[in-house]
Amino acid sequence: MTHFLISFLLANFPGTPAGPAPAPQKPHVAEAPLVATPTATAPAPTAKTPAAVLDEVQKFYASISQVTAQFRQSVTNEMYGTTKTSDGTVWIMKPGKMRWDYLETKKTKVEVKKSFISNGTYLYVVEHDNMQVMKKNLQQDLMPVAVSFLYGKGNLKEEFNPDFDTTGKYGAKGELVLKLTPKKPSAQYKNLFLVVDATDYHVTQSVIVDSSNNVNHFRFFAPDFKKPIKESWFEFDEKSVKSYRIVDADQPQGAGSGSAPAKKP
Repeated sequence: MTHFLISFLLANFPGTPAGPAPAPQKPHVAEAPLVATPTATAPAPTAKTPAAVLDEVQKFYASISQVTAQFRQSVTNEMYGTTKTSDGTVWIMKPGKMRWDYLETKKTKVEVKKSFISNGTYLYVVEHDNMQVMKKNLQQDLMPVAVSFLYGKGNLKEEFNPDFDTTGKYGAKGELVLKLTPKKPSAQYKNLFLVVDATDYHVTQSVIVDSSNNVNHFRFFAPDFKKPIKESWFEFDEKSVKSYRIVDADQPQGAGSGSAPAKKP
């Protein structure tokens, strides 16, 4: 089930706009397009080695209680040479609460087409195009450290060997780029790249390269570590989408764990 959890952040889930079925409660999201702004030259960082920079990254996320940010995800398939891009908003709150809303603009209206909602106990994947909700008990399978470090859990140094990436492929001038290689062979990770702001060591980009050289690239914009976040945004009421199929990911496939597929109106 680790692959399922990693997919929560590291895989692309393409979809179409939400249909007329009622959507679950969702927080307000900005309607402005995501545009990267020029990055000013950062002062010289105090951490000089890859291990020291990674320590500072861990310390930063251990010190905050919440964050709101816009994100852009680009997923490149090496075999087919294709790239799919999605935009959205992410909210993170300790302990272990996360919400990722994938957005789509239809004419002048912004709609949530897919959400990943975790209250720290359960993870819900809400797919409006498929009228389906997949839920996972996180007490049985904890989030991988590549995800959990964002809310101050886990230790990246225990699972990855850090080095600086000097290719210039990722990051802007003044940013630090860490190349993390898993200590144990992994089908999900060939390398994990973290682009780090040298002023405070928060992550501006994260890039996963898997064993097939497919690339999953997240860019984060306008992070806000103080903007109020409601705890209710991390809860999901299955009754709010009565026409959706609910699938229990903890049950074996074919065990009849999900409710009957919803009929499209």
